[in-house]
Amino acid sequence: MSNKPIGIFDSGVGGTSIFKEVHALLPFENIIYLADSKNAPYGNKSKEVIKNLSVKNTDFLLNKGCKIIVVACNTATTNAISYLRESYNVPFIGIEPAIKPAALNTKTKAVGILATKGTLSSQLFHKTSDLYAHGIKVVEQVGEGIVPLIESGRLHSEEMRALLKVYLKPMLKANIDYLVLGCTHYPYLIPILTCLLPKEVKIIDSGLAVARQTKTILSERQLLNSEKKQPDIKLFSNGNVEVLNTLLKGKFETSYLDF
Repeated sequence: MSNKPIGIFDSGVGGTSIFKEVHALLPFENIIYLADSKNAPYGNKSKEVIKNLSVKNTDFLLNKGCKIIVVACNTATTNAISYLRESYNVPFIGIEPAIKPAALNTKTKAVGILATKGTLSSQLFHKTSDLYAHGIKVVEQVGEGIVPLIESGRLHSEEMRALLKVYLKPMLKANIDYLVLGCTHYPYLIPILTCLLPKEVKIIDSGLAVARQTKTILSERQLLNSEKKQPDIKLFSNGNVEVLNTLLKGKFETSYLDF
C-alpha cells in the first residue's frame, strides 16, 4: 500500500494550494489531484449536494487506488467529512478555517474570516468558533464571487481587487490583526491581500497544517512511500485545464476529465 497515491480533491483548482504544501513536505509521494471545477463553487450548495459530490470525488480517487484522501475544500470538510469517514475504510484529512491560532494570538481582540457561505454556516465552523473565539470579535465575510473569478483565470483582475476591497472594509473598521482564509482557493489571493491590508495584519491559511497532518497519519499507519524516486503526479479537472496549468506553472501532468 505504501507506494499507492495520496488522493486530493477540491471543488476546483483552489485545493492546489494544499497539493503544493503536501508535495513540498512529502516529495516522494505519488499524488492524484481532482478538481471538480464544473461544480464550483461548493459554498452555495446544500449540504446534501455537497455530500453527494464529495462521495463522487472520493469514489473516483479510490478507484485510482488512493491510500488516503485529503479533502482540500473547507466546505466539503465542514459538510461531508463525517459522513465520508463513516462510509469508507480509508483515512480522511480535512481542512477548516484556522480560527484557533488567530483567536489565541490576536492583540486587538478582533479577527476576520473570509470563507464560503457553506463553511460559515456549518456546525463544525460554529463549534470551533465557539470553543476558541470567546470574547473575540469575529468578523465573518462570505467571499461571494471569488471562486468563480479564480476558476475563470481572472485572479489578478481589477474585478477581484474591487471585490476584496469591499469584503475587507468591515474587517478593517473592526481593527482586525488576523485574517483567516477559509477556502483553499483563497491562498492565491495573498499577494493581493498583502497590498490591501495594513502590514500589521497577519494572514493565516491551513495549508501547511494539512500537509503535516497528512504526513503524521501516513506515518502512524506505516503508509509513507519507502521508494525514494521521482513521484508519479497526476492532476485531473472537469473544467478549464489551462487554469490548473497557470496556477502550477505547467510543472505537472494535467488532464481534462469528463466527470
